[in-house]
Amino acid sequence: MTTREAFLSKIRAAQPASRPRPEVPVFPAVSSADGDPKARFTAALTAMGGACVEAANLSDVNALIAARFPDAKVIASAVPGVDGNRALSPDTVPASLEDVDVGIVRGRFGVAETGSVWFSEVEYVVNSIGYLAQHLVVLLDPASLVEGLQQVYRRDDFESARYAVLVTGPSATADIEGVLIRGAQGVRSLTVVWLA
Repeated sequence: MTTREAFLSKIRAAQPASRPRPEVPVFPAVSSADGDPKARFTAALTAMGGACVEAANLSDVNALIAARFPDAKVIASAVPGVDGNRALSPDTVPASLEDVDVGIVRGRFGVAETGSVWFSEVEYVVNSIGYLAQHLVVLLDPASLVEGLQQVYRRDDFESARYAVLVTGPSATADIEGVLIRGAQGVRSLTVVWLA
């Protein structure tokens, strides 16, 4: 038996007996007096440095991207019908997205409580698009909002995803002299486009 196997064997032998997890109740949703889910999502995302805009169709999205990011040279889109000049496929090498100015994806659902958008490997196509792009544009159907994080963890798609992430606003840090810096470890801006 190798040292590694002996070590792991001792850990397994020292494990406590298995027991069922306690049932966690789902706390009641926020009352209607606190606003509708879309308004609460927008307020939470805005507080985290993100932005929400409306679009009627994919042509509006293309126009919005052209107006909002006029200097973008590399646009990678994982959304059919939204223009991009960098193809995304499951075979795309993740590091090849290092020069992407704008990444466009569709969020599976959003969380009203936190202003977060949920992605899996399906929505991102290439996971690095959510971190290497300078600006991330997310198409989100307002009907796909859930009230809070408790609902997220009970969804079947959360359990079946190989990769899952909740994104709340652009990357930011303020740990150096208390100065807020956006894009320090990821996207510099996050724009949610309301589109069914």
